Amino acid sequence: MRFIRALTRYPQITITVLVALAALVLHAAGEPAAVRWVVTAYVAVFVAWTLVGMVRDVLHGHVGLDILAVVAMVATLAVEEYIASLIIVLMLSGGEALEDFAARRAKRDLTALLDRSPRTAHVLASPEATDSNLVRDTAVDDVEVGDVLLVRPGEIVPVDGVLVGGSGTFDESSLTGESLPVTRGTGDEVLSGAINGTRAVRLRAVRSSADSQYQQIVALVEEAEESRAPVVRLADRFAVPFTAVSLVLAGTAWALSGNPTRFAEVLVLATPCPLLIAAPVAFLGGLSRAAKTGVIMKGGTVIEQLARLRSAAFDKTGTLTQGRPDLVGVRPAGGFTADEVLLLAASAEQYSSHVFADSIRRAAADRGLDLVAAEEAGEVATNGVTASVGGRTVVVGKPAYVAALAPDTEHAALGAGEAAAYVAVDGRFAGSVVLADDPRPESPAVVSWLRANGVEHVTMLTGDARPTAESIARQVGIEEVHAELLPPEKVRLAAELQPRPVMMVGDGVNDAPVLAASDVGVAMGARGATAAGDAADVVLLVDSLAKLTDAVSIGRHTLRVALAAIWIGIGLSVGLMLVAMTGAIPAVAGALVQELVDLATILYALRALGGPAGGLTTPPPGGATESAEPARTGAGDAARGSGGSAAS
Repeated sequence: MRFIRALTRYPQITITVLVALAALVLHAAGEPAAVRWVVTAYVAVFVAWTLVGMVRDVLHGHVGLDILAVVAMVATLAVEEYIASLIIVLMLSGGEALEDFAARRAKRDLTALLDRSPRTAHVLASPEATDSNLVRDTAVDDVEVGDVLLVRPGEIVPVDGVLVGGSGTFDESSLTGESLPVTRGTGDEVLSGAINGTRAVRLRAVRSSADSQYQQIVALVEEAEESRAPVVRLADRFAVPFTAVSLVLAGTAWALSGNPTRFAEVLVLATPCPLLIAAPVAFLGGLSRAAKTGVIMKGGTVIEQLARLRSAAFDKTGTLTQGRPDLVGVRPAGGFTADEVLLLAASAEQYSSHVFADSIRRAAADRGLDLVAAEEAGEVATNGVTASVGGRTVVVGKPAYVAALAPDTEHAALGAGEAAAYVAVDGRFAGSVVLADDPRPESPAVVSWLRANGVEHVTMLTGDARPTAESIARQVGIEEVHAELLPPEKVRLAAELQPRPVMMVGDGVNDAPVLAASDVGVAMGARGATAAGDAADVVLLVDSLAKLTDAVSIGRHTLRVALAAIWIGIGLSVGLMLVAMTGAIPAVAGALVQELVDLATILYALRALGGPAGGLTTPPPGGATESAEPARTGAGDAARGSGGSAAS
């Protein structure tokens, strides 16, 4: 059955083989005229079909490399080398099958994520339900927030949820790169895509399928698969000169020998498979290898840009830093207590998605403070939050934003790396909450690695206050700092950076414009639906900046392999053509030898799946390169800054 499927999947190969067998039978029966007509008719149809495809490619702006094969087929028919012409047809039609095989091998790790995507969820009638009759299977896309799900042993968690009763062990290696199982308890969040351990668990869905972690990764992989690699551009660069050289060599051989057969003997060795197949396979291999290491690249163009990278710009909060600021202290103003200021600030910050808001809420929880629900709340992007809490108007944010509503606002004295959220209550300054966000332990090593590997210009683009930004920059080894920036200013500075190409690395919603505007935009983490992830060209699935060096290393290795495959194919073809000019290689033998050249280049292209270890070769300062918590994906670098509550 597998053999029959192969025959029907590639009908051109089947028909070509049948025509060749018929030609051999007719030749054995002493019917050379019949052989001539059968082969000529079939090859003529194939040539016409190939020409139609070439015209279509030219209309889309791509040079048709198949012109060499067309000329070779016509030439072999003209000199009555019918078997050679059929071998060329077999080579071109078989090229599709060979490319499919190599592409499947190259995309194996990339498509593995898609193949294991959860499609069904077991929804319970109630959290306590145990009867199988109270469990209904439904499509993952139909799961609603609040549904209670049963996840059986060994099953993939279908949507993001929190554990309801008991604990469980989960394999999160496909999400975080952590090879050891992790244990989660009641109330802990479990991300979709994690594999349940040996006991059934119950989860309450906290996100729909479309917004869950694994589905976000799957969407990124699908985008990467569908995007077109720059292989057509690479082929175009070589197509015209390779075609011209081949035709000149074949014409010269004919002119010097006076034998038109020599023209055909040279051209059968000039087929373009190394350009048409080997290079695309290399790029697919690079995309697959990157996915296996926790890096999703959205197409081959990204690989080429990463390989030629010359400048890099970084956001600060959640990118160069941990993205989980810790409370340093609360400084209340007259008439307010520290706990009161922290409670009101955290209650207002319930309605912000910014990383500093999360830290303030966490600090209040650590002190045992019960947050108060707001009657009304709103956030002004890059400035702060205003909320009505217990009948009082609470404002948390930038000093300028708070001072506009509370003129008595006092600036906090901050140490290196510290930032403050300013708090006003009912138009009166209530105090400030001081936080500090330490650099990631791997940040200095990553910056140093980039400089040592050809990235000439490294800078920081942040909305945070200059003193805080410069303090972090000194610790990670960045000398050029642009601070207190709004998103449009980041886009302008990224556009002006030289030399090109420029990579921008960020994690926040307001990083999306500059990520989209850069030559290569890199988003930190893919936890949840983020504008940064949508706008970026590269998404680091593991919350570690060290993966950035893996991405650059894989890009460079892949481009080297693709170009080497092209040059190997061209070099072997030209060398063999020079030999064929002497008449030493008959047309049939030349066509068979060219098949071996094609196979050699494709096998070489699969080297993109391996290669040298990517990125950092020594542990970064401070130990582990992967933090236990993901960077938050809120306002990011929105810099409710100058020490504001959303400084970046």
